[in-house]
Amino acid sequence: MKRREFITLLGGTAVAWPLAARAQQAERMRRVGILLATAEDDAEGRDRVAVIQQGFEQLGWTIGGNLHIDYRWAAGDIQRLQTYAAELVALKSDVLVAAATNPLAALSRATSTIPIVFVQVVDPIGGGYVASLAHPGGNITGFSLYEYGVATKWLDLVKQIAPTVNRVGVIYELTSVQGPAMLREIEAGATAVGTQIFALAVRDQAEVERSIDTFGREPNGALIVLSSPLTTAHRELLVRLAAQYRLPSVYPFRYFTAIGGLASYGIDNHALYLGAMSYVDRILKGERPADLPVQQATKFELVINLKTAKALGLAVPHNLLVLADEVIE
Repeated sequence: MKRREFITLLGGTAVAWPLAARAQQAERMRRVGILLATAEDDAEGRDRVAVIQQGFEQLGWTIGGNLHIDYRWAAGDIQRLQTYAAELVALKSDVLVAAATNPLAALSRATSTIPIVFVQVVDPIGGGYVASLAHPGGNITGFSLYEYGVATKWLDLVKQIAPTVNRVGVIYELTSVQGPAMLREIEAGATAVGTQIFALAVRDQAEVERSIDTFGREPNGALIVLSSPLTTAHRELLVRLAAQYRLPSVYPFRYFTAIGGLASYGIDNHALYLGAMSYVDRILKGERPADLPVQQATKFELVINLKTAKALGLAVPHNLLVLADEVIE
């Protein structure tokens, strides 16, 4: 090889080396920690993980290639949430994902510097997690569920499907942040429709069974089930007890109605998770959570299980069937 050619080649290589090094640095594996309130074997929780992975892949990430995901499943245990939050912070995650309010509370206590994207959180301002929806202002942003006022729509749905009901039990997890606030909304609307509200605050499966057993012994009753890790974990039990005591029941998500619940009105959870992954993607690419406005759910779905209505001897009004996004027969 001639000297001039060698020098040219050497010079080209010298330029290529730092370029290659920069490319490798740009392609370094990023780490995302995800804290879920559900149990690892929960079907809905696994569905959410599938949506999360789908979202990342659609955004161009390769799981196991340039992206590593650490999952932690708390199974509704508050102490376990805090332990897992500390673990995910210690792993030096680039971004953390809080799947619901309790995981957000745990992660926000564990770090004030690592970006956190939340999903399924009600009232993030009231909870002290963000300064405002438009300008979160710190290390936290995400996708919230709905305003507390949606709870009055659940009461209205009960009365439309079962107009003779005059007793409504509202079952919620005792440690839930949003439970008491939603209960107040339901109580505020109950007088106008001549309905008495019973607060059924529960901590575990045994209390779920006792509360519904006591409430269900009296006639003309119905249930409104509020969202929480506990009610999600025991959704099959709740649906079964509602059928046993012949209680028309309204739920916050479709996955209750899909297993036999009477009706549900709520957001499309999976769409919310896809949105949250887009925020994680933007933060991994350099944007700050403080500059990403909190997004609120805008798409709600009404699902009615006609088979369950017939079993309860209820005739669902035609206008509701027309409005329903899905009718399960």
